[in-house]
Amino acid sequence: MNSPDKPSTENAKPSSQVQGEGDYESSRRFRKDAEQFLKNADVPELARQAAPKSKEEAEELKKAEEIGRSHSAAAKDKAQQKPRTPER
Repeated sequence: MNSPDKPSTENAKPSSQVQGEGDYESSRRFRKDAEQFLKNADVPELARQAAPKSKEEAEELKKAEEIGRSHSAAAKDKAQQKPRTPER
């Protein structure tokens, strides 16, 4: 029996096919595993366990989130800029 937080491998078939984006079999397996997890897991309890244990940890998580958001905003701004043509 699989733990609810571990992906299922019992239905995985060995394959020589390259898997990646658009791999329907992996997508189906992932959805099935996610549904099983949500069906069997005590999500509110897992959320309580993941909550910051102290004020310091909460502040650290907040800072990390701000850093991540700043990277995301910078990447978005950079992508919206027109590409420069090299000077010759």
